[in-house]
Amino acid sequence: MLLTPGPTALPPSVRDVMSEELINPDVDPAFADRYDALLDKLGTVFGTDDEVVVMGGEGILGLEAAIASTVEPGDRVLCLSNGPYGDGFTDFVESYGAESTLVDADYDDSLPVVELERTLAAGEYDVATMVHCETPTGTLNDLSPALDLLDEHGVLTIVDAVSSLGGAPVPTDRIDICLGASQKCFSAPPGLAIASVSDVAWDRIEARDPASLYTNLLPWHEAEQPYPYTHLTTLVVALDEALDLLLDEGLDAVHDRHREVAAYCRERGAEMGLDPYPDPERSSPTVTAFSVPGRATALQERLREAHDVTLATGFGDLADDVLRVGHMGYNADPDRVERAMDALAAER
Repeated sequence: MLLTPGPTALPPSVRDVMSEELINPDVDPAFADRYDALLDKLGTVFGTDDEVVVMGGEGILGLEAAIASTVEPGDRVLCLSNGPYGDGFTDFVESYGAESTLVDADYDDSLPVVELERTLAAGEYDVATMVHCETPTGTLNDLSPALDLLDEHGVLTIVDAVSSLGGAPVPTDRIDICLGASQKCFSAPPGLAIASVSDVAWDRIEARDPASLYTNLLPWHEAEQPYPYTHLTTLVVALDEALDLLLDEGLDAVHDRHREVAAYCRERGAEMGLDPYPDPERSSPTVTAFSVPGRATALQERLREAHDVTLATGFGDLADDVLRVGHMGYNADPDRVERAMDALAAER
């Protein structure tokens, strides 16, 4: 049983549609119609009227494309971070010749809003990046204080919401480029990077001199048909089916289900003496990271070999200190999480 924080297990109907006869996305109008409908569904999940782009590539493609499309040498980019993905935005920024300023906090702390305020008061910035759900640490960040400050200073905002969209409310209407991906809370296969792009962001993108073509969002905006390149047909069909399941259930019900399953997971962990890695007030409804210093890898291997349950460990310095349960999308299911926690209790 796969219970990792992405890629998630797939619902049976999503697996079924992937075996349907292939549609040629370049010549068959049926695919274009389905793609248009898909964009409407994504707009509903994102909670935005902004244009939505679905690119062929894993979620990291969206993060790089957002930077590649909005910055050029000489631009100043503020990267707000309390986790590995927040830190990683600096690599994208610098690879495209812009100047990055990292405003960071410890991985088990909240976003450093006070330091952000000081930094904005001391200089001007063109773009700011941040992460809503830091999957490696199981942290869900409150973005509102940072978005308030950045709006006051007229800074364009890019948010990685890959691990929260579809599992928790995201303030997309306050974000210029909001990034998602198919393999997390949507419970579709990996391979599609998704972005909602505001009119302000498009204005900036159109004024840039892009250093890349394929990681540039502009061709998607200017294409005569909805997509500028041959699309990943089977993955689009799978995502469309996954979105139907999500919307049929209803966004509020889906968000409630994620919160309830997360609470159950943490209650079971507490019974075993396991603490969430971040403060419980900052723990994400889509993933729980338990602190297991020096034992994560051994526990992961034992759970997989003895119980056929696959969980995830941490990243970097936390690789052997954090064990993660991915209760997102199809995996936000009490029975699946119960089985995982029973297995963990047997090995605790």
